[in-house]
Amino acid sequence: MPLDVIMPALGMTQDTGVLIAWNKSPGDAVAEGDLLFEVETDKTTMEVEAQGSGYLTDVVAAAGEEVPVGQVLARISETPEGTGTTAEAAKDEPVETDDQAGAEIPQGEQVIMPALGMTQDTGVIVAWHKSPGDAVKADDILFDVETDKSVVEVQAGHDGFVAALLAEAGEEAPVGGVIAIICEKKPEAPFRRSVTAQVAAAPSALAAVKTAPKTTQPAPTPKKSLPAKSAPAANGRILASPKARRLALERGLDLARLVEHGHPQPFHVKDLDVLENLPAATTQPLSTAAPARYLSAEIASNGFDEFASWAAKEAGLTDAGALLAAFAGSSLGPSDVTVALEAFGTTRLYAVRGRWLGDLTEADPDAAPDLRLRDLRFGRLSAVQTGPENTPVLSVMASGAGLKLTLECAAEQMDASAVITLLSDFAGRMEQPLRHLL
Repeated sequence: MPLDVIMPALGMTQDTGVLIAWNKSPGDAVAEGDLLFEVETDKTTMEVEAQGSGYLTDVVAAAGEEVPVGQVLARISETPEGTGTTAEAAKDEPVETDDQAGAEIPQGEQVIMPALGMTQDTGVIVAWHKSPGDAVKADDILFDVETDKSVVEVQAGHDGFVAALLAEAGEEAPVGGVIAIICEKKPEAPFRRSVTAQVAAAPSALAAVKTAPKTTQPAPTPKKSLPAKSAPAANGRILASPKARRLALERGLDLARLVEHGHPQPFHVKDLDVLENLPAATTQPLSTAAPARYLSAEIASNGFDEFASWAAKEAGLTDAGALLAAFAGSSLGPSDVTVALEAFGTTRLYAVRGRWLGDLTEADPDAAPDLRLRDLRFGRLSAVQTGPENTPVLSVMASGAGLKLTLECAAEQMDASAVITLLSDFAGRMEQPLRHLL
């Protein structure tokens, strides 16, 4: 039976994602775990692996398109010829289950299984806080979801009534899969069914698209060879996989040089070999005489202190400095980042291994930090500009009821796009910690 390939959810508030590039072409053989495509949101870029083996068929989205979360992009089929139907057609088929035969999934706003981590494929429903037919507000807690890292309360996200629950407590549902429907008016026949019954009746139902007019014009079909990589983003941002960015930073390579030489984007790890083999004048680290990068930001409200108190009480995370280092490290890169936290005259090194606070550990005292974080919130400084050091420096200061953030680095340490991304992401985490943590 064909396996649907859907646009994943990389965050709780994400509605769409931009398909950067396909790494397989229609008809290509696909093995489980193969890099299938890349997707970008306003927060991150992620490489998505195939969740099954077979052949890539029924591609309905092309590189560069913005696609709703949960929408089917393609299928992995048993044969390279495809199924003969579009991936979206299956959404309109009635769904029958053992518990409510003939019941169709009602129209309404769809609640999907969120992604609480970059490598998460599924989540377990711990408990529902609402029942079918119940009234619900957008900020009401609808359900609890558990991954191998933590348990998180998830809000409904919409006002209305619970028309259907499509997973039972204790069941595992795929990320991006529809697990509940919320409609504007009180439903006449609200219902609930299990994931098992849902999949048995209609395997594609968990990946139903949001209610919206469907296009009647088919998406362009890529050629049999590897599709051409997408052009640079309109805002000048360099498109590259997270791993390629991290390794380029570690090797002192400037991805902008690939852009200058017309190398197609997005860039991957293999493109770093091309970068290193460019003429020496373009691959050598920039001169120390190059201009420094200085960027500052202000946020009106400080959400970090309240979050730190909550984390200490509810999760036993009493080291506020470690939380601060985790936010900074996660803003710099998806994994394997060492942060040197300077506060109250002392320096502590933290190893940030991912977006999860549970992955944070103290680093080897002799480790070279990727980022130096200065916590100046409790001092009298209102601005700082000391010039670049051998490591990028991120300073946090109090500013009224909010915070002022400053990032300084040498030009060869980070390109302009990376500086803006780091400071913007860190500012968002400090203002709304829970939203950016997910």
